[in-house]
Formats: sequence, structure tokens, C-alpha cells
Amino acid sequence: MRPTQDRPRIPGTTIFDGVQARKGYALNKMCYSFNEARNRDAFLADEDAYCARFGLNAQQRDAIRQRNVLQLIAAGGNAYYLAKFAGIFHLDMQDIGAQQTGMTKDEFKAKLLAARG
Repeated sequence: MRPTQDRPRIPGTTIFDGVQARKGYALNKMCYSFNEARNRDAFLADEDAYCARFGLNAQQRDAIRQRNVLQLIAAGGNAYYLAKFAGIFHLDMQDIGAQQTGMTKDEFKAKLLAARG
């Protein structure tokens, strides 16, 4: 496999590769912990302490506070683990799609319906 810097870039897309996996290890480990209800409850009770427990960096903590999935991906988050985080706040794929396109959720839903024909 070619090094990351030698691969073609896809505008607006963060490629999840080995570099991103290492960068996001703590974040993804924390998100995986949300499989257990007691961990989701602990996170909601004290987000900062929970993030510190897993060693999240400043970029990751800021993205967590903002509930910004795109920033979490840029900070090394894997979409499958981040879905566990998003689920705590009842965010669905339309919420995430709206973030990705810079639209409100209602605008994004209308765009999906219009494309359906």
C-alpha cells in the first residue's frame, strides 16, 4: 500500500487509514465503550472526566463538545465507532448528512425527497 501522502485525494473526504487510526485510537476506544449503558451514563454525567479517562486530545474534546461528527472524523474517528457516540444524542444519519452538506436537517431531508423523484 502506498504511503498516505502518495494516494489520490478526494476533496472533502478524510480517508481512514493507518495514520488516522493511530490518531483516533483513544477517541475510537472511548466510543466503543458506549456499547455499555453504564458508560453512556458516565459520559453524560461528566463528559470532560470521561474524555480525560480515555486521553482524548484537545481537538477531539472540542469536537465532542460541539457534537460535530465531521470534526471527529478529522480527529481520527472511525464512522462505525462514532455512530455509538451520535446515538447517545439521538443523532441519525440525516443529522450527519446535514452536517456534511452544511444544511439544516430539514433542508437535507427535503433534498433527499426531491432526489427521490
